[in-house]
Amino acid sequence: MRQFPSDVAFTPAVKGIQQAKGSRASYARVEQGRGWQTRVTPDLAGFLSGLDMFYLGTANAEGQPYIQYRGGSPGFLKVLDEKTLAFADFGGNRQYITLGNLSENPQAFIFLMDYANSQRVKIWGTAKVIEDDADLLDQLRDPDYPGKVERAIVLTVEAWDINCPQHIHKRIPLRQITPLIEELQGRIADLEAQLAEALAKSGSES
Repeated sequence: MRQFPSDVAFTPAVKGIQQAKGSRASYARVEQGRGWQTRVTPDLAGFLSGLDMFYLGTANAEGQPYIQYRGGSPGFLKVLDEKTLAFADFGGNRQYITLGNLSENPQAFIFLMDYANSQRVKIWGTAKVIEDDADLLDQLRDPDYPGKVERAIVLTVEAWDINCPQHIHKRIPLRQITPLIEELQGRIADLEAQLAEALAKSGSES
């Protein structure tokens, strides 16, 4: 049983290095205060609803780590309840590394990035694969994506924390910037038409 939610990441080895590097006291104050969250809050749910990608980390029984990019429509990582997240798993390259890892080691990690707003959230938990729950698979289905949902990956949240925004490169999703580009292109076309009309009128008067 962990004393603090952050102990999922702050092992004795980590705390020892924090002590040696001078940051242990500040993190100890966090532990004694509010600490890391263990349930999905409305703020986290709102954050998830706007994201269209995340990184999923798993490891095999020997501890060999693996990370996988997951993408979908905004909000495809669903909140089932205050302790549970889930997303649809579609057919891919058929390597099944994530599935194999979870079959022998349920520990999982989700790294969420909002590049546009320089925000990131880390979620620790345990994950399982569900293939025989038709209602759940239908709940996770994306009506705008034609692929068949082969299974659900369900994460039980143990702890989560907001990471600092330092050193995050600003990247704007195409879905956000496309309307602005189209608006500017339309404005440019209007100005070009006005300029052409003015030049034509000037030429006819000379």
